[in-house]
Amino acid sequence: MTKQLSHRLQREITKQVHINYLLYLPDKYGKDPTAKWPLLLFLHGAGERGNDIELVKRHGPPKLAEKGEKLPFVIVSPQCPEESLWEIERDALIALLDDVCETYRIDERKIYVTGLSMGGVGTWFLAANYPNKFAAIAPICGGGNPKQAVQLTHTPIWAFHGAKDAIIPAEKSNEMVDAANAAGGNAKLTIYPNANHDAWTETYQNPELYQWLLSHSKPASSSEANEK
Repeated sequence: MTKQLSHRLQREITKQVHINYLLYLPDKYGKDPTAKWPLLLFLHGAGERGNDIELVKRHGPPKLAEKGEKLPFVIVSPQCPEESLWEIERDALIALLDDVCETYRIDERKIYVTGLSMGGVGTWFLAANYPNKFAAIAPICGGGNPKQAVQLTHTPIWAFHGAKDAIIPAEKSNEMVDAANAAGGNAKLTIYPNANHDAWTETYQNPELYQWLLSHSKPASSSEANEK
C-alpha cells in the first residue's frame, strides 16, 4: 500500500500591499525637531469603503480634524477597499503603521487604534493579532472572538456601545470585555442607554477618550532605554 509521508514546507514569500489613507499632523508637529508624537490609527465603518477617500471624513477623528479640531496625535485614517474587511487588510494596516513610523517622528510607545462598527471589529482583531503593537485601544460598537481575549491581557481597553444597537448588539462588546478581564486584562465598557448603532459621535466628541489614550504607553524598548 502507498503510505503518506510527512513533510514540512518552509519558504519565504513576499506580498505587495496598497491602501489609501488620510494623514493628520498636529499644528505643532515639526516645530521641535526632537519631539516625538503619539499615533492614532482610525478604522472607519462599512459605509466608507471604496475609492473615494473623502468618505473617510464622515465620522470620527477625520471628521473632527476636517472641522478644524486640534487633536494631539498624528492620525492615520486608511480606507478599506470595497467588499473587503479590516481583517483581510491586516497586512496593509501594519505596513502602513510601519511606514508612518519610519517617515514621521512617532513615539512608538504611544500607538493607539480605534474604530467604529466594522472598524470596531477591526480594532479588536488587530489588537489581538498584534498584541505588542498598541499602547491602548478603543473599539466602538464592534465585537470580536472572545477566544482571542488572552492576547489582550496587556492592552488597556475602553469599549463603547449603544444599548439599543440593532446592527451589532451591545452584547458583542460585553463578551469581549468580560473575556479580556477574565483572562487578566484591563478592559472597561461604556454603554449609552439611549443610543442605537451610532455610539461613535458622543464617544469621539468626548475629550476624556483622548486623555485616557494618552495616559497609556508601552514600556520603553532596550534600545530606547540605552539612548537615555
